[in-house]
Amino acid sequence: MREIKELLVQKINELLDNGTVDRVAGWKAGEFCYDAAPAVFTKENIDELLYNGFCGANQSKFLVNAATTENRILALLKPCDTYSYNQLVKEHRVDPSRVYALGIPCTGMVDVNKIKALGITGITGIEEDGENLKIATIYGDASCKKCDVLLERCMVCKGKNHVAGDEMLIPDEEAPETPSCADRMAEVARLEAMTEEERFNFWREQLSKCIRCNACRNACPACTCRTCVFDNAKSGLAAKVNNTDFEENMFHIIRAFHVAGRCTDCGECSRVCPQNIPLHLLNRKFIKDINEFYGEFQAGADTTTKGPLTSFTKEDCEPSIVMERGE
Repeated sequence: MREIKELLVQKINELLDNGTVDRVAGWKAGEFCYDAAPAVFTKENIDELLYNGFCGANQSKFLVNAATTENRILALLKPCDTYSYNQLVKEHRVDPSRVYALGIPCTGMVDVNKIKALGITGITGIEEDGENLKIATIYGDASCKKCDVLLERCMVCKGKNHVAGDEMLIPDEEAPETPSCADRMAEVARLEAMTEEERFNFWREQLSKCIRCNACRNACPACTCRTCVFDNAKSGLAAKVNNTDFEENMFHIIRAFHVAGRCTDCGECSRVCPQNIPLHLLNRKFIKDINEFYGEFQAGADTTTKGPLTSFTKEDCEPSIVMERGE
Protein backbone atom coordinates (compact mmCIF):
# COMPACT_ATOMS: atom_id res chain seq x y z
CA MET A 1 0.00 0.00 0.00
CA ARG A 2 2.93 2.34 0.67
CA GLU A 3 4.16 2.05 -2.92
CA ILE A 4 0.64 2.74 -4.19
CA LYS A 5 0.43 5.85 -1.98
CA GLU A 6 3.69 7.20 -3.45
CA LEU A 7 2.44 6.70 -7.02
CA LEU A 8 -0.88 8.27 -6.07
CA VAL A 9 0.67 11.41 -4.61
CA GLN A 10 2.85 11.79 -7.71
CA LYS A 11 -0.16 11.48 -10.05
CA ILE A 12 -2.30 13.85 -7.97
CA ASN A 13 0.38 16.55 -7.99
CA GLU A 14 0.75 16.14 -11.75
CA LEU A 15 -2.99 16.60 -12.34
CA LEU A 16 -3.14 19.60 -10.00
CA ASP A 17 -0.06 21.25 -11.53
CA ASN A 18 -1.21 20.91 -15.14
CA GLY A 19 -4.68 22.23 -14.32
CA THR A 20 -6.59 19.05 -15.17
CA VAL A 21 -8.27 19.30 -11.75
CA ASP A 22 -8.33 21.86 -8.96
CA ARG A 23 -9.61 19.67 -6.12
CA VAL A 24 -9.26 16.08 -4.98
CA ALA A 25 -11.90 13.89 -3.32
CA GLY A 26 -9.93 11.60 -1.04
CA TRP A 27 -9.54 10.57 2.59
CA LYS A 28 -8.07 12.28 5.63
CA ALA A 29 -6.85 10.95 8.97
CA GLY A 30 -9.31 11.04 11.85
CA GLU A 31 -8.82 10.92 15.58
CA PHE A 32 -7.58 7.34 15.46
CA CYS A 33 -5.24 5.56 13.06
CA TYR A 34 -8.17 3.50 11.75
CA ASP A 35 -10.53 6.46 11.47
CA ALA A 36 -10.16 7.62 7.85
CA ALA A 37 -12.87 9.98 6.57
CA PRO A 38 -13.79 11.42 3.15
CA ALA A 39 -12.45 14.92 2.49
CA VAL A 40 -11.81 17.36 -0.35
CA PHE A 41 -8.24 18.61 -0.83
CA THR A 42 -6.58 21.38 -2.78
CA LYS A 43 -2.94 22.00 -3.64
CA GLU A 44 -2.49 23.74 -0.30
CA ASN A 45 -3.39 20.76 1.88
CA ILE A 46 -2.82 17.77 -0.39
CA ASP A 47 -0.07 16.54 1.95
CA GLU A 48 -2.85 15.59 4.39
CA LEU A 49 -4.31 13.04 1.97
CA LEU A 50 -4.39 9.48 3.29
CA TYR A 51 -4.65 6.14 1.53
CA ASN A 52 -4.38 2.94 3.52
CA GLY A 53 -6.40 -0.12 4.48
CA PHE A 54 -8.98 1.96 6.32
CA CYS A 55 -10.06 4.15 3.40
CA GLY A 56 -13.19 2.11 2.82
CA ALA A 57 -15.55 5.05 2.27
CA ASN A 58 -17.07 5.01 -1.22
CA GLN A 59 -16.15 8.38 -2.78
CA SER A 60 -18.80 8.32 -5.51
CA LYS A 61 -21.63 9.50 -3.23
CA PHE A 62 -19.77 12.70 -2.31
CA LEU A 63 -19.42 13.68 -5.96
CA VAL A 64 -23.16 14.45 -6.08
CA ASN A 65 -22.49 17.68 -4.19
CA ALA A 66 -18.74 18.11 -4.84
CA ALA A 67 -18.79 17.86 -8.65
CA THR A 68 -20.93 20.94 -9.23
CA THR A 69 -18.42 23.57 -10.40
CA GLU A 70 -16.98 24.16 -13.87
CA ASN A 71 -13.54 23.00 -12.75
CA ARG A 72 -13.08 19.26 -12.58
CA ILE A 73 -12.62 17.42 -9.32
CA LEU A 74 -10.33 14.41 -9.09
CA ALA A 75 -12.17 11.35 -7.75
CA LEU A 76 -10.09 8.49 -6.38
CA LEU A 77 -12.12 5.38 -7.12
CA LYS A 78 -11.41 1.87 -5.96
CA PRO A 79 -12.71 -0.89 -8.28
CA CYS A 80 -15.93 -1.40 -6.28
CA ASP A 81 -16.52 2.37 -6.14
CA THR A 82 -16.69 2.58 -9.92
CA TYR A 83 -19.96 0.62 -9.99
CA SER A 84 -21.61 3.29 -7.82
CA TYR A 85 -20.02 6.03 -9.93
CA ASN A 86 -21.46 4.53 -13.12
CA GLN A 87 -24.89 4.20 -11.54
CA LEU A 88 -24.86 7.86 -10.48
CA VAL A 89 -23.82 8.93 -13.98
CA LYS A 90 -26.60 6.77 -15.44
CA GLU A 91 -29.14 8.44 -13.18
CA HIS A 92 -27.79 11.92 -14.07
CA ARG A 93 -26.81 12.55 -10.46
CA VAL A 94 -23.16 13.12 -11.36
CA ASP A 95 -21.92 14.95 -14.46
CA PRO A 96 -18.84 13.03 -15.66
CA SER A 97 -17.55 16.11 -17.51
CA ARG A 98 -16.92 17.69 -14.13
CA VAL A 99 -15.07 14.71 -12.74
CA TYR A 100 -11.68 13.22 -13.50
CA ALA A 101 -12.04 9.64 -12.34
CA LEU A 102 -8.74 8.04 -11.36
CA GLY A 103 -8.93 4.31 -10.81
CA ILE A 104 -6.78 3.26 -7.87
CA PRO A 105 -5.93 -0.31 -6.86
CA CYS A 106 -7.19 -1.88 -3.65
CA THR A 107 -6.04 -4.95 -1.74
CA GLY A 108 -9.02 -4.99 0.60
CA MET A 109 -10.18 -2.65 3.35
CA VAL A 110 -9.94 -3.53 7.02
CA ASP A 111 -12.83 -3.66 9.50
CA VAL A 112 -11.50 -2.43 12.85
CA ASN A 113 -14.50 -3.98 14.62
CA LYS A 114 -13.25 -7.42 13.57
CA ILE A 115 -9.81 -6.60 14.98
CA LYS A 116 -11.37 -5.56 18.28
CA ALA A 117 -13.45 -8.74 18.28
CA LEU A 118 -10.15 -10.65 18.41
CA GLY A 119 -9.47 -8.98 21.75
CA ILE A 120 -7.04 -6.44 20.30
CA THR A 121 -7.88 -3.05 21.82
CA GLY A 122 -6.13 0.21 22.62
CA ILE A 123 -4.90 0.38 19.02
CA THR A 124 -2.35 3.10 18.29
CA GLY A 125 -1.02 2.03 14.90
CA ILE A 126 -1.50 -0.57 12.19
CA GLU A 127 0.91 -1.57 9.44
CA GLU A 128 0.45 -4.04 6.62
CA ASP A 129 3.07 -6.77 6.43
CA GLY A 130 2.29 -8.93 3.44
CA GLU A 131 -0.76 -11.02 4.32
CA ASN A 132 -0.63 -9.95 7.96
CA LEU A 133 -1.29 -6.81 9.96
CA LYS A 134 1.15 -5.59 12.59
CA ILE A 135 -0.83 -3.82 15.28
CA ALA A 136 0.65 -1.52 17.93
CA THR A 137 -1.46 -1.07 21.05
CA ILE A 138 -1.07 0.59 24.44
CA TYR A 139 -0.74 -2.93 25.83
CA GLY A 140 1.96 -4.10 23.42
CA ASP A 141 2.27 -5.39 19.87
CA ALA A 142 -0.16 -7.80 18.25
CA SER A 143 -0.82 -9.25 14.81
CA CYS A 144 -3.51 -10.96 12.78
CA LYS A 145 -4.15 -12.16 9.26
CA LYS A 146 -5.55 -9.42 7.06
CA CYS A 147 -7.98 -11.79 5.34
CA ASP A 148 -9.64 -12.46 8.70
CA VAL A 149 -10.49 -8.81 9.35
CA LEU A 150 -11.57 -7.49 5.96
CA LEU A 151 -14.78 -5.53 5.50
CA GLU A 152 -17.64 -7.84 4.55
CA ARG A 153 -17.81 -6.42 1.02
CA CYS A 154 -14.10 -7.13 0.55
CA MET A 155 -14.65 -10.74 1.60
CA VAL A 156 -16.87 -11.04 -1.47
CA CYS A 157 -14.84 -8.65 -3.65
CA LYS A 158 -16.10 -7.98 -7.19
CA GLY A 159 -12.50 -8.03 -8.43
CA LYS A 160 -9.68 -5.66 -9.25
CA ASN A 161 -11.08 -4.43 -12.57
CA HIS A 162 -12.49 -0.91 -12.73
CA VAL A 163 -15.66 -0.43 -14.80
CA ALA A 164 -15.15 3.35 -15.11
CA GLY A 165 -12.30 5.82 -15.08
CA ASP A 166 -10.55 8.46 -17.15
CA GLU A 167 -7.20 6.95 -16.17
CA MET A 168 -5.84 4.07 -14.12
CA LEU A 169 -3.09 4.66 -11.60
CA ILE A 170 -1.92 1.11 -12.35
CA PRO A 171 -3.25 -1.01 -15.22
CA ASP A 172 -5.83 -3.42 -13.81
CA GLU A 173 -3.93 -6.42 -15.09
CA GLU A 174 -0.89 -5.34 -13.07
CA ALA A 175 -2.75 -4.40 -9.90
CA PRO A 176 -2.88 -6.63 -6.80
CA GLU A 177 -6.14 -8.45 -6.19
CA THR A 178 -8.24 -9.00 -3.10
CA PRO A 179 -9.01 -12.73 -3.00
CA SER A 180 -12.71 -13.43 -2.48
CA CYS A 181 -12.99 -15.72 0.51
CA ALA A 182 -16.75 -15.94 1.07
CA ASP A 183 -19.95 -16.72 -0.81
CA ARG A 184 -21.77 -13.42 -1.37
CA MET A 185 -25.23 -14.95 -1.08
CA ALA A 186 -24.53 -17.47 1.69
CA GLU A 187 -26.02 -15.34 4.47
CA VAL A 188 -29.08 -14.50 2.38
CA ALA A 189 -29.63 -18.21 1.72
CA ARG A 190 -29.34 -18.89 5.45
CA LEU A 191 -32.07 -16.33 6.15
CA GLU A 192 -34.26 -17.74 3.39
CA ALA A 193 -33.97 -21.18 4.98
CA MET A 194 -35.46 -19.88 8.24
CA THR A 195 -39.13 -20.11 9.05
CA GLU A 196 -41.13 -16.90 8.66
CA GLU A 197 -41.20 -16.49 12.43
CA GLU A 198 -37.43 -17.00 12.75
CA ARG A 199 -36.77 -14.53 9.96
CA PHE A 200 -39.15 -11.98 11.47
CA ASN A 201 -37.47 -12.33 14.87
CA PHE A 202 -34.02 -11.94 13.30
CA TRP A 203 -34.91 -8.64 11.67
CA ARG A 204 -36.85 -7.37 14.67
CA GLU A 205 -33.78 -7.99 16.82
CA GLN A 206 -31.48 -6.28 14.34
CA LEU A 207 -33.68 -3.30 13.45
CA SER A 208 -34.55 -2.65 17.10
CA LYS A 209 -30.94 -1.47 17.48
CA CYS A 210 -31.51 1.41 15.04
CA ILE A 211 -31.05 4.89 16.54
CA ARG A 212 -32.17 6.69 13.35
CA CYS A 213 -28.84 8.46 12.91
CA ASN A 214 -29.34 8.22 9.11
CA ALA A 215 -25.69 7.25 8.57
CA CYS A 216 -26.76 4.45 6.22
CA ARG A 217 -28.85 6.79 4.10
CA ASN A 218 -26.24 9.55 4.08
CA ALA A 219 -23.45 7.21 2.93
CA CYS A 220 -25.51 5.24 0.40
CA PRO A 221 -24.69 6.20 -3.23
CA ALA A 222 -28.21 5.19 -4.27
CA CYS A 223 -29.83 7.65 -1.84
CA THR A 224 -29.44 11.02 -3.55
CA CYS A 225 -32.82 12.73 -3.07
CA ARG A 226 -32.33 16.34 -2.05
CA THR A 227 -35.12 15.91 0.50
CA CYS A 228 -35.83 12.43 1.79
CA VAL A 229 -39.40 11.45 2.60
CA PHE A 230 -38.17 10.78 6.13
CA ASP A 231 -37.13 14.44 6.43
CA ASN A 232 -40.43 15.79 5.11
CA ALA A 233 -42.48 17.09 8.04
CA LYS A 234 -45.67 16.77 5.98
CA SER A 235 -45.13 13.06 5.38
CA GLY A 236 -45.79 12.04 8.96
CA LEU A 237 -42.53 10.05 8.84
CA ALA A 238 -40.09 12.74 9.87
CA ALA A 239 -39.46 11.59 13.44
CA LYS A 240 -35.76 11.37 14.24
CA VAL A 241 -36.36 8.50 16.65
CA ASN A 242 -38.40 5.35 16.34
CA ASN A 243 -41.60 5.81 18.32
CA THR A 244 -42.91 2.33 17.59
CA ASP A 245 -41.73 -1.08 16.45
CA PHE A 246 -43.43 -0.36 13.14
CA GLU A 247 -41.24 2.70 12.53
CA GLU A 248 -38.11 0.66 13.24
CA ASN A 249 -39.05 -1.68 10.43
CA MET A 250 -40.50 0.92 8.08
CA PHE A 251 -37.46 3.16 7.67
CA HIS A 252 -35.09 0.41 6.54
CA ILE A 253 -37.58 -1.62 4.54
CA ILE A 254 -38.78 1.42 2.59
CA ARG A 255 -35.17 2.46 1.97
CA ALA A 256 -34.33 -1.04 0.71
CA PHE A 257 -37.27 -0.91 -1.73
CA HIS A 258 -36.17 2.54 -2.93
CA VAL A 259 -32.72 1.29 -3.94
CA ALA A 260 -33.86 -2.09 -5.33
CA GLY A 261 -32.40 -2.67 -8.78
CA ARG A 262 -30.00 0.27 -8.29
CA CYS A 263 -27.97 -0.94 -5.32
CA THR A 264 -24.45 -1.91 -6.41
CA ASP A 265 -23.87 -3.87 -3.18
CA CYS A 266 -21.11 -1.52 -2.04
CA GLY A 267 -21.86 -2.28 1.61
CA GLU A 268 -21.63 1.32 2.80
CA CYS A 269 -24.88 1.02 4.78
CA SER A 270 -23.47 -1.71 7.00
CA ARG A 271 -19.98 -0.21 7.16
CA VAL A 272 -21.12 3.09 8.64
CA CYS A 273 -23.85 1.73 10.94
CA PRO A 274 -22.80 2.47 14.53
CA GLN A 275 -25.05 -0.35 15.73
CA ASN A 276 -23.51 -2.92 13.35
CA ILE A 277 -26.86 -3.82 11.78
CA PRO A 278 -26.27 -6.00 8.66
CA LEU A 279 -28.34 -3.69 6.48
CA HIS A 280 -26.65 -4.88 3.30
CA LEU A 281 -28.53 -8.17 3.65
CA LEU A 282 -31.84 -6.44 2.89
CA ASN A 283 -30.41 -5.08 -0.35
CA ARG A 284 -28.63 -8.32 -1.16
CA LYS A 285 -31.88 -10.26 -0.83
CA PHE A 286 -33.38 -8.04 -3.56
CA ILE A 287 -30.26 -8.55 -5.69
CA LYS A 288 -30.57 -12.32 -5.33
CA ASP A 289 -34.25 -12.25 -6.31
CA ILE A 290 -33.62 -9.96 -9.29
CA ASN A 291 -30.90 -12.31 -10.52
CA GLU A 292 -33.22 -15.31 -10.22
CA PHE A 293 -36.29 -13.66 -11.75
CA TYR A 294 -34.70 -11.58 -14.52
CA GLY A 295 -31.21 -12.99 -15.07
CA GLU A 296 -27.85 -11.95 -13.68
CA PHE A 297 -27.62 -8.19 -13.32
CA GLN A 298 -25.00 -5.93 -11.75
CA ALA A 299 -26.08 -2.35 -11.14
CA GLY A 300 -23.45 0.14 -12.27
CA ALA A 301 -21.62 -2.25 -14.57
CA ASP A 302 -22.03 0.44 -17.26
CA THR A 303 -23.84 3.73 -17.80
CA THR A 304 -26.33 2.64 -20.45
CA THR A 305 -27.98 -0.69 -19.59
CA LYS A 306 -31.46 -0.31 -18.14
CA GLY A 307 -32.14 -2.10 -14.89
CA PRO A 308 -34.60 -5.00 -14.82
CA LEU A 309 -37.04 -3.01 -12.66
CA THR A 310 -37.03 -0.03 -15.03
CA SER A 311 -37.50 -1.93 -18.28
CA PHE A 312 -39.81 -4.61 -19.65
CA THR A 313 -39.34 -7.65 -21.84
CA LYS A 314 -41.73 -10.44 -22.79
CA GLU A 315 -39.40 -12.83 -21.01
CA ASP A 316 -39.98 -11.17 -17.62
CA CYS A 317 -41.33 -13.54 -15.00
CA GLU A 318 -45.06 -13.43 -14.25
CA PRO A 319 -46.41 -12.53 -10.80
CA SER A 320 -47.79 -16.05 -10.47
CA ILE A 321 -44.26 -17.45 -10.76
CA VAL A 322 -43.09 -15.16 -7.97
CA MET A 323 -45.99 -16.25 -5.79
CA GLU A 324 -45.29 -19.93 -6.40
CA ARG A 325 -41.65 -19.43 -5.49
CA GLY A 326 -42.60 -17.72 -2.23
CA GLU A 327 -44.93 -20.53 -1.08
